[in-house]
Parts: sequence; structure tokens; C-alpha cells
Amino acid sequence: MKSGRFASCVGHVAKALGLSLAMAAASAAAWAQEAAPAAAPAAAAGSYTPMKPTPGIGMPVDGGLGIQTQFSKIGEYGLWMHDVILMPVMVIISVFVLALLLWVIVRYNKRANPVASKTSHNTLIEVVWTLLPVLILVGIAIPSIDLIAKQYKPAPKGALTIKATGNQWFWTYSYPDNGDFEVVSNMLNLPGQPVVNNGVRDVGSKPWDGPSHLEVDNRMVVPVGEPIRLLVTAADVIHSFAVPSLWMKLDGVPGRINEKVLLVEKPGVYYGQCSELCGAKHGYMPIALEALPRDKFNAWVLTHPGGAIDGQKPAAQAAAAPAAEAAPVGEATGEGQGDATAAAAE
Repeated sequence: MKSGRFASCVGHVAKALGLSLAMAAASAAAWAQEAAPAAAPAAAAGSYTPMKPTPGIGMPVDGGLGIQTQFSKIGEYGLWMHDVILMPVMVIISVFVLALLLWVIVRYNKRANPVASKTSHNTLIEVVWTLLPVLILVGIAIPSIDLIAKQYKPAPKGALTIKATGNQWFWTYSYPDNGDFEVVSNMLNLPGQPVVNNGVRDVGSKPWDGPSHLEVDNRMVVPVGEPIRLLVTAADVIHSFAVPSLWMKLDGVPGRINEKVLLVEKPGVYYGQCSELCGAKHGYMPIALEALPRDKFNAWVLTHPGGAIDGQKPAAQAAAAPAAEAAPVGEATGEGQGDATAAAAE
């Protein structure tokens, strides 16, 4: 009888030891599963230091009279049309009209022409001054229509999408293809002047700051050399997203989304402003757009919570997947704990 009880006790002890070892193994496996994804975001996390702008590039200059240097294909085409077609036509017409006025003043004044002419019309002149302006307008219309068509050509399939929203009085930029995070962009305050945006630092306090009234705390960052589907809207009143050096101007209307392709040819920082009268602080909502090479853009994306490379899972989701796979281990551990408790009760 005693030997039977002894054998039963030994059996219970062995069973408890076996369950304890199983629990330890399961706990170690669960810890390994949790530790691995915890290191994944750290490995995938990006880094970002804002780019220092180049003086005179992508921004207005003192004494500037012409259009800013362009850094997009559409901008280069528009600038060519302005310089090669519109300006020569305007100059020629202006000089011609001025010459006619001077000729009429000298030739047909009262002293030079005491007897006024009674000519009522001249068929040739009337035909010329009707047809010539028509031909000039047709010559201007052809490249103009081509320019408009190219500006509003839809973005190619798979193009990165960025949404710009105008608010009174700041911009927000959303990246739906990169984890749908949002960047809030406020103008930096001006040293020695009344605070424009509470909690925002002064311009010039960082080495990468650009001009006052144009620099912001968080820039709109885009990859360089890629067509971007830019969506523009507004949250309250009509705003306008305008960056002169990129030939970009698109209204943001509440309840409506306007679309345009944005392509920046050269890395750099490009400045603009809201170009629609939108309220008391209309002059205090600039646009700062930073174009980076694709690898640096990806690194910038990964600095944001939930940020992901185009079309890939966010780091947080990737970390959650192994944890979900580890759930059965936790359930087995729970079962083991139940068996151990029962064994201890026995």
C-alpha cells in the first residue's frame, strides 16, 4: 500500500515537472517571438535631416522681375512659351501701336494737316486689322491649349499620391500610399515680432531654415524625378496651392478635390504660398516643398508612426503579424498552466 502511494506521488511529481518544462519552453518561444518584431521597427526606422535651401533657387529674389527658374517639365515649357512667344508678340504689338500713335500725332496734327481728310474707310486696312489679330490669337492659342492639356494630363497608374489640405491658416499633407500619416505645416514665427503660431519656433533657429515668411516647421517632402498625383482640397474656405518655381497653382475648394501631376526634376527646397485670399492670416500660410532622392524620401517616410514604403505594410503592422502568430503559443501556455494547477491540487 505504501509502495503504491509512493509510486503515485512520484508520478504526480514527474507530471508536474514535465508541465513546468513545457511552460518554460513555451514562455521562451513566446519571448523570442515578441523580441524579434520589437527589433524590426528599429532596423526599419528611417532618419531625416532637413535639406538646406540654395539661395535664389525655388524662392523669390531681391529685384527679381521675371519668372522664377523652373524645375519641372511643364514649368520649362511654360517659361519657353512666355519668353519665346508671348513676350515677343507683346513687345512687337506695343512698339507698333506706339509708332502708329506717334505717326498720327506728327502727321495729322492741326498745324501739319489744316484741312482734315474726309476718308471714311479703307477696305485693305480694315481687312488687315481684322485678320492679323485673328492670326496672332490662333498662333498663341495652339501652344496654350497644348500647355493646358499637358498640365492636366492624369498621373500614370501607380504614381505616388499626396493630398494637400488648406486650413485657416496652415497646410496639412497626407500620404495615403505611405501608411496614411499626416504632416501639419505651420509658418515659423518671426524673431522680435508678434507670435503667428503658438508653440512654433522662430525662423533662423535651425541651420536649414530658408527665408522668413516662407519657411515652415514641417515641409512637404516628395521624391524627386517621379510623377506625383497631387490632390488639393480645403477644410474651411477656398485656398490655393501655388509653388512658382514648379509651375504649380491649384485651388483647394471645400468639399471638392482637384488633381494635378507634380514632378520635380532636381533635389532641393521650393517655396510658395497660398494664392487665394482666405482670411486674416492669408499671408502667413506658406508652402515649403522638399524634393529628395527616393532612398532619402523612404527614410523620411519611416520616421513617421505607421509610415511605410509605397505599397508595403507599415512597420507596426509587420510587427503585429508575428505577435498574432504567437497567439496559439499563449493559448497552449494557458492550457499548461491549467494542467499544472490541477496537478498541484492533486
